[in-house]
Amino acid sequence: MATSSSFSSDVVAYREQLRYYALSLTSNLEEANDLVQETMLKAFLHENRFQADTNLKAWLYTILRNIFINNYRRSIKFRSIVDLGTDIGQAELPQSSKDSFNPESAYRYKEIYSEMTNLPEEFRVPLKMYFEGFKYKEIADELNLPIGTIKSRIFLARKQVAVALSDPQAIA
Repeated sequence: MATSSSFSSDVVAYREQLRYYALSLTSNLEEANDLVQETMLKAFLHENRFQADTNLKAWLYTILRNIFINNYRRSIKFRSIVDLGTDIGQAELPQSSKDSFNPESAYRYKEIYSEMTNLPEEFRVPLKMYFEGFKYKEIADELNLPIGTIKSRIFLARKQVAVALSDPQAIA
């Protein structure tokens, strides 16, 4: 395998190409620069996973694309963070920046977040990760628990939050 300094210089040599690719994905220069920076950081942190005599450019592009997809999924989850079902009612946040700021939505978000923080850690952590955009499998791997346990805990946590929000005595 190539030396670490050689690997670093090879990765840095692709910075501009990565930025053009990131810009084509994000259509925003700041986001593209952040994406490139995160890609390069990940490449340096996982240098040992790169196999010598393979296509470094393709490896970097794959990392960048995966980071972009994961960030996109997280942003979608975040925008629908309050979509906990019909039990909560009108507690949905605006779905896009085109929507005007709604103080009622912001207030409901605070209520929901407050109720989430009152959950026991075994329920709170998986639920928070789920709302941050992690998939069930990713949460299960991170917490070293079976996927069924994760699904169950998230379901029960959502149900507890919904019940607490529908009971005026529980919120006070």
